[in-house]
Amino acid sequence: MQAAVEWVDARERLPRSGLPVAAATHGFYPPETPDGDAPGAEFWLVLAMYFTDRHIAADGSTHYNCFVDSDGVIRFPPGGGSAEAVTHWAALPTLPGSPHTLVMGPEVQPALREAYGGSR
Repeated sequence: MQAAVEWVDARERLPRSGLPVAAATHGFYPPETPDGDAPGAEFWLVLAMYFTDRHIAADGSTHYNCFVDSDGVIRFPPGGGSAEAVTHWAALPTLPGSPHTLVMGPEVQPALREAYGGSR
């Protein structure tokens, strides 16, 4: 199976709120060295995140138009104020053999059997 990915420049357009996405994020690790000198190694990598127009963080602060990963790390498009910026995003592909990105409940087993060619 193959999937085509269409990357969208986060400076030009943001995803629909609540949409899970693949997000290309850019930054430095560590963000700064222990002695406060220049940041560490530069990186650009893809992470699974969701986009939201309003996110309330664990500390109670509210953030707008941001990307959030599974660890609760909040990232913004370039110029948004996070140490790591989301440069591009892409909609996640559909499940194998399905037009859907989510299947829940009693529909899961039939969808898995179909994806495995009826062998499961």
